[in-house]
Amino acid sequence: MNDTYYEFGTAAERWDRAQLFFGAKEYLTAARILRGLVAEEPRQIAQRLLLARSYYHSAQLERAETELRAVLELSPVEHYARLMLGRTLERQGRPADAAPHLRMAAAMSGE
Repeated sequence: MNDTYYEFGTAAERWDRAQLFFGAKEYLTAARILRGLVAEEPRQIAQRLLLARSYYHSAQLERAETELRAVLELSPVEHYARLMLGRTLERQGRPADAAPHLRMAAAMSGE
């Protein structure tokens, strides 16, 4: 598929398209669209978080970790990003690194 498709339209149209692909479990395509959006607006947490989720679900765990750490740098109180980071680290076989993030996520969500 031509790369122009992933860059076509306004940011809002591309965001909607990325969400549709994510909802259809087309995680690689969603990530491809989201990468452009994140490059344009790196401080947008929702876009970074969906990109991290797309990476996580497509088993691109190092990329997911990078995006989740970027989200937490922007917003340390984003408990879902903290939970996802813990789970990402667990999937990478790093339970000791995951534990503090999972405990903090549980505390933030009231569990």
